[in-house]
Amino acid sequence: MLLAVQPLAAQIAPQPARPASPPAAALATPGTAATGPWGLQRAIDYALEHNIGVRLNQLTVQSNAQVLRQSKAALLPTANLSATQAWQYGTSVNPLTFVFQFQTVRSNNFSGSSQLVLFQGFQLRNTIRRNALDLQASQADVEKARNDLSLNVASAFLQAVLAQELVRANQFYVTRDQEQIARTKLLLQAGSIPESTLLDSQSQLATDELNVVNAQNQATIARLNLLQLLNLDPAANPNFQLEVPNLPDPDEESVLALNTSELFQGAATRQPEIKAADLRVLSAGRSVKLARGAYYPRLLLAGSIFSGFSSARTVPQSGGDSTAQRLTFYVPNPTTPGGALTPLNVITYQPSALPQNYWDQLSQNLGQQVQFALSIPILNGLQVRTNVQRTLINAQQVQLQAEQARLTLRQSIEQAYADARAAQLQYAAATRQVAALTTTQRNAEIRFNNGLLSGTEFNVTKNNLNFAISNQLQAKYTFIFRRKVLAFYDGKSLAQ
Repeated sequence: MLLAVQPLAAQIAPQPARPASPPAAALATPGTAATGPWGLQRAIDYALEHNIGVRLNQLTVQSNAQVLRQSKAALLPTANLSATQAWQYGTSVNPLTFVFQFQTVRSNNFSGSSQLVLFQGFQLRNTIRRNALDLQASQADVEKARNDLSLNVASAFLQAVLAQELVRANQFYVTRDQEQIARTKLLLQAGSIPESTLLDSQSQLATDELNVVNAQNQATIARLNLLQLLNLDPAANPNFQLEVPNLPDPDEESVLALNTSELFQGAATRQPEIKAADLRVLSAGRSVKLARGAYYPRLLLAGSIFSGFSSARTVPQSGGDSTAQRLTFYVPNPTTPGGALTPLNVITYQPSALPQNYWDQLSQNLGQQVQFALSIPILNGLQVRTNVQRTLINAQQVQLQAEQARLTLRQSIEQAYADARAAQLQYAAATRQVAALTTTQRNAEIRFNNGLLSGTEFNVTKNNLNFAISNQLQAKYTFIFRRKVLAFYDGKSLAQ
């Protein structure tokens, strides 16, 4: 009969320490070959370093840190510079003189502006506090992911150790069957037993050999599961070996007795999922205050500076000698009233317009502005009110999620304790059963060798003993894992 056991990870229900996504080893580039036997602590440390799920949570922390940094920077004033260069063809309006003209005009505009929020319903500060809480919650999520992975590695590690125990147990039965067949052949030659007895023994040997193959397959699957959690390439690690820890039998300890209420109270202060849930409750409260801040007026202080250049802008200038004209006027002579008119020569120049210098224009066109802007919300399609109501509903949901996290933790502790206690009692009963069936099987073997017991009846006693040993092993490793889970909730290392 094949000695089999349900995977330890499947026996934990419900359990909060469970990854939210499949093991990342299936998605990552498998690790290279590792040397030496693997103990539980080494396996946990290696998985924590190479698991993609944990690293993704760490990237989320980095992203939230940048969000917090940006929200703090929102308290600072904004400052921006801008510059443009344009060409206008045909009829256009001079951007500086605002006169219609028909010519190609090149213009430059330069401006600088700055803005500072003086009051915005405390939304900026509430955003900073909310983002800080979200950052702490994401850090707690990283710890939860590490705890989830550690528990899964511990479960897979013990499952692989148990699978090795099952292989050795089934191989021992095959060896016993071969020895029994050798004795049966001698008894058959002596005429002490019928040939059907030998056939029964050979049939039992074939069954036990099949059980060895099945146990080896289970060990291979358990080994593969552990390698995938460790993100190791099975092909690159053909000699992967486990360092089997010293695991005392459950009956070597006193009957497990814990105060689950006290254990829960202590675990609630340590477990990161509870911390993350509480932080998200506080964050939801900040979100409500942030939404209500939209009811308040908004006051801004802004300033700007501007200057520009236009190729169409000119400055008047007196002409040179080439544009001079001589005019003669006749005016009365003040010294001889009523006498002849005296000629008066006047020289005039034709005025001209020249393009204004680039830097002179920038200096003369310089403009500055300072303003206060006040915005008072009155009616915006109930957007603010609706947003406030949504944040209130979200806060209630987050509060319920925090309560659910505590309830799940308490139920997991109670379930782990109940399973550990049941497994310890089951191991004690299975140990007594194995002792009794061992005596029964020994007596049956004596009777079988003397021809007083048929092969079928003898095989039944062997299978009963095998089944009892299977139950004993299952109870042992179930108790060991449950005890480690309880120690983990008590703040102790899984490798202890």
